[in-house]
Amino acid sequence: MNINKQRAEQIAQSPDMKNVMFNGTPIYIQHVDMDTDTARVFPLADPQKEFDVQVTSLIEKE
Repeated sequence: MNINKQRAEQIAQSPDMKNVMFNGTPIYIQHVDMDTDTARVFPLADPQKEFDVQVTSLIEKE
């Protein structure tokens, strides 16, 4: 399920790890920019590779 910026912000602030994907890769949301609808993320397997993505391109798995 694609997520919106409010849900992305909830995930970013949550102490619990959520299952969020970008292009099939598990990612961690560091920060959500509510003005630009983007999120600063990094792949769980490579925390050094931070990048920005549109929030609507993120998928939360159950």
